[in-house]
Amino acid sequence: MAALQPVRGTHDLIGEDARRHAHIIGIFKAVAQRYGFQEISTPIFEFSEVFHRTLGETSDVVSKETYTFTDRGGESITLRPEMTAGIARAFISGGLAKDLPLKLYGWGPMFRYERPQKGRLRQFHQVDVELLGVAEPQADIEVLSLGHDFLSDLGLIDRVELHLNTLGDPESRQAYRTALVDYFSGFLDKLSKDSKRRLDRNPMRILDSKDEGDKVIVAGAPRMFDYLNEASRAFFDKVKAGLDTLGIAYVLDERLVRGLDYYSHTAWEFVTTDLGAQGTVLGGGRYDGLIPLMGGPQTPGIGFAAGIERLGMMIETPAVPARAIAIVPIGEAAEVPALRIAHRLRQAGFVVEQGYRGNVGKRLERASKNGARVALLIGEEELAAGVVKRRDLDTREELALPLDGLEEALGAYR
Repeated sequence: MAALQPVRGTHDLIGEDARRHAHIIGIFKAVAQRYGFQEISTPIFEFSEVFHRTLGETSDVVSKETYTFTDRGGESITLRPEMTAGIARAFISGGLAKDLPLKLYGWGPMFRYERPQKGRLRQFHQVDVELLGVAEPQADIEVLSLGHDFLSDLGLIDRVELHLNTLGDPESRQAYRTALVDYFSGFLDKLSKDSKRRLDRNPMRILDSKDEGDKVIVAGAPRMFDYLNEASRAFFDKVKAGLDTLGIAYVLDERLVRGLDYYSHTAWEFVTTDLGAQGTVLGGGRYDGLIPLMGGPQTPGIGFAAGIERLGMMIETPAVPARAIAIVPIGEAAEVPALRIAHRLRQAGFVVEQGYRGNVGKRLERASKNGARVALLIGEEELAAGVVKRRDLDTREELALPLDGLEEALGAYR
């Protein structure tokens, strides 16, 4: 029988990968809390309608990528491909409108059935921020600033570039949509199959087509800025002014779009050239029409998400945890006292490893192999004298330390 293998597009988090994952989440959590956001954790699966309604039945994610199945109760269930829709569902089902504004952050696994490639898996992990209930551009500035600070604290801000665009308000967006349909309809015989499919439902998605033939056509497409009404221009000007005030650099990117109609105003991506063609490491936007679309009250929202695996490919390897103190009992009579000493040191904040079997030599060898800094040798003679023998596993130097006040004597290894 062949050895069991992980499912294609999944991976195990252990060792250095686990340290990178934990480091990114730790930085993210600290930054989000500095901004006054509170943690939320939603289920990894929802009724399929939650995602099919919000992402659009004809979107690539729903039609090609979601993990959707019928459970034993006959319900259609979908593993979450992103967090925003689940958070919006929690807002509606939990009756949280009374608590607005809501500033939420979370993280966890997402699932998309797509071709695995560098930094893009079928089970992947994201961090996520959502701010609900604030229609003013100050919310856009704050969420953008949070994303900037997160990447800065990860040491990545000099390796990314902020691309910024506006989708305008619904009136501006509809005017632009009409102009795009008129323009692209003139090239119907030359558009790619995907772009033809998108023309009626979400023509803005054609603007970010990767098809080379589409790119030639897109180069002459109408500009969003030419269809912005006065209110949309004023909103975007305030967002840009806020970023300028904070010293957050950006480039205007008219081709940065969101295809679904519930998006409006600000859209952005932090992009890098370090990861090849898949350059986005953090992306976000305003979605004032999402919660009403799901049957909830009119509630503005804005947020971003970032892939943990992709960020992990860019950061330095996090420092290894503190090197452990190895407890090595000498003889059976020392086993119980050694257990007590190990427990006492752990309660005092030390990293302690205990060997489970083998003679003293083998336990010391295993402790060195596992990276322990020092070993405490505990035998009947040492216990009778009220001491333990500390052996430095790098220098082999030995020193007797009193049991009374052992925590203080080992302070350098805490």
